[in-house]
Amino acid sequence: MPRITYIEHDGTRHDVEATAGQSLMQTAIDNLIPGILGDCGGVCSCATCHVYVNQAWDDALPPMSESEEFLLEGVPDRQPENSRLSCQLTVDESMDGMEVRLPEEQY
Repeated sequence: MPRITYIEHDGTRHDVEATAGQSLMQTAIDNLIPGILGDCGGVCSCATCHVYVNQAWDDALPPMSESEEFLLEGVPDRQPENSRLSCQLTVDESMDGMEVRLPEEQY
């Protein structure tokens, strides 16, 4: 099982075992990670699962869809180089060791 580390805005770390095939958002919710709301249930319609993914992991991630790009335009703390919606990122073995940072608040 891949291990993912979620880092809250204050630096608190949560190391969890993720299930391949699940989204990063669902993994966070299943492990009670504070700061990931996932209000829309993972259908890319709310941006309450915004995360910052280190650019070193870009090759492990799918390209951003138009819907994801549109939703991220309304996020107040967007970082152009590494903001993503965790509902759009499906866990696989290549993500073992990935760290994702959480914004101070979700939109």
